[in-house]
Amino acid sequence: MGAILAKNWWSLVLRGLLAILVGVVTFMWPSITLAALVFLFAGYALLNGVLAIAGAVRAAEARERWGVLLLEGIVGILAAVVTVLWPGITALALVFVIAAWAIVTGVAEVAAAVRLRRIIQHEWLLALAGVASVVFGVLIGAMPVVGALVIALWVGAYLLVFGVLLLALGFRLRSWSRGPHPTAPMPAPAH
Repeated sequence: MGAILAKNWWSLVLRGLLAILVGVVTFMWPSITLAALVFLFAGYALLNGVLAIAGAVRAAEARERWGVLLLEGIVGILAAVVTVLWPGITALALVFVIAAWAIVTGVAEVAAAVRLRRIIQHEWLLALAGVASVVFGVLIGAMPVVGALVIALWVGAYLLVFGVLLLALGFRLRSWSRGPHPTAPMPAPAH
């Protein structure tokens, strides 16, 4: 799985850039309407889901574990479909859709990081991204009645943190895959 992940480092970089872009847009226009937030979230969840499924297909082709990526992709696409089919859903319902998606995605990323720790070092970046997802999901699920503006800012902050972590992991995997031993465990950094 580590070699496949390293070969597809660009997928993590794209997901990270997309998250950062959506996070920045959210902060630039903090008075974003609920309808815009609905479609912004749906677009991100759909693209994130498609990229996760693409990773699952590549992992399956390499006869590596692919189930967690497939689950993450399906959940992302389902979250996007639910949000687009019912754009007039209340802020409360949207909060719970976003919270559930973030928690399931986060758990999947932590699980993937635990499996990767035998293959590469610094998998903590993926684990930290997963923890950020779970914390975000729990926070907004616990306080669903806050205003749409606050939720938009929370979404923006979450996406910025998540995006930076995925970018860091993607570029770390890129440099590792270009090293002399792309199938060997990633070496520890020199002190």
